[in-house]
Amino acid sequence: MVARLVQPGRTLAKRLLLIQSSVVTFVAAGMALVVNVEWGLSALIGGGIFVLANAVFAFFAFMFSGARAAKAVTASFYTGEALKILITVILFSAAYMYMQVELVPLKLTYLLALGINIFLPALFINKKIG
Repeated sequence: MVARLVQPGRTLAKRLLLIQSSVVTFVAAGMALVVNVEWGLSALIGGGIFVLANAVFAFFAFMFSGARAAKAVTASFYTGEALKILITVILFSAAYMYMQVELVPLKLTYLLALGINIFLPALFINKKIG
């Protein structure tokens, strides 16, 4: 019963991660074909940073459910958000320090994935998920 309460949220999170991954892959492939391979790789890295951090957050956000687990739900949600920020900072730092990346496609695909995360759930609000 309790797991059924969180199922629509998990389904939405999975759908968003799948859409984000698909869009990032498509945009990276397009940039690699149209501009050059370095732009495509940089786009893949930028979008991948957001998708990976968002996947970690979704895992923690939906780990617990139910009124009896309210403290665990809250703690898990905040842990997921803190890890999302930490992972984002670490991966961007690693990309800047250890890789030769193009900044424009890196940041554009990161912002594209962020925009999907912000605006796409509005399309699913009054629709049955699943």
